[in-house]
Amino acid sequence: MTKEGFKSGFVAIIGRPNVGKSTLLNRIVGEKIAIMSNKAQTTRNKIQGIYTTDDAQVVFIDTPGVHKPQNSLGDYMVKSAFSALHEADAIWFVIDADKKRGAGDNYIIDRLKDVKNTPIYLLINKVDLLKKEDLFEVINTYQEDAPEWTEIFPISAREGDNVPELLDTVVDTLDEGPQYFDADQLTDHPERFVIAELIREKVLQLTQQEVPHSVAVVIDKIETGDDDIVHIQASIVVERPTQKNIVIGKQGKMIKQIGTRARKDIERLLGSRVFLETWVKVEERWRDRPQALQSLGYRKDDF
Repeated sequence: MTKEGFKSGFVAIIGRPNVGKSTLLNRIVGEKIAIMSNKAQTTRNKIQGIYTTDDAQVVFIDTPGVHKPQNSLGDYMVKSAFSALHEADAIWFVIDADKKRGAGDNYIIDRLKDVKNTPIYLLINKVDLLKKEDLFEVINTYQEDAPEWTEIFPISAREGDNVPELLDTVVDTLDEGPQYFDADQLTDHPERFVIAELIREKVLQLTQQEVPHSVAVVIDKIETGDDDIVHIQASIVVERPTQKNIVIGKQGKMIKQIGTRARKDIERLLGSRVFLETWVKVEERWRDRPQALQSLGYRKDDF
């Protein structure tokens, strides 16, 4: 039953890779549900984060960064990003204030021009890295050959600058509607998905440029023992034996470090002690094989 005066809706967050979409989503929900890395194209799925107050519920769809696809996985990511535009009651287009407008931004803007009857907000992120006098130049750049923005918000997702005001604005524009999720639920994704993403984040962070985005993580088993410790078994999938050697590291040091860091985040997520076991598997060219993509959790219809 819908509470009288209660507002709800869906907001799609779109932008080029590495502009801070996941950082913004995590800032809003107050927990890490979308992984972060200084590498582009970290987010691969549409990750829904849920923001709930006494009077409203907003479901945010964090999309993969829009980029020129190089393989079947890249095609999946771009299709996933643009499909969110048709599911949303509002759209947040996030740009990096510290980067010049480029071909990738223009590609997204052209797609946004085709969206009708949906508020589109321009979010200028990372303004903490920008001189105040340069902000007006950025705004002017993104008003040329662009949709008529519903509103322009300079923000810092990392520091939280102007984020509460942004939230208040989008809630005010939503229609009355149902509460889709429980008040304490932060994401629609199952725990297995979030746990796998936390492990993948640590691989990306620790291996730096040695292992590109040819890594995936599969949760093979989760069970709680009599000791109330959550036992998790996970497989880290790479494309080449050399990458496997890097992830394992000399005398197993790298895989141990990945596991230690991931376990701490998983324990915060679950609120329980965790025993994490990881293995590394080689699946050659898995990003170009639809069957492999499907087995790793990507929907067949999106290839």
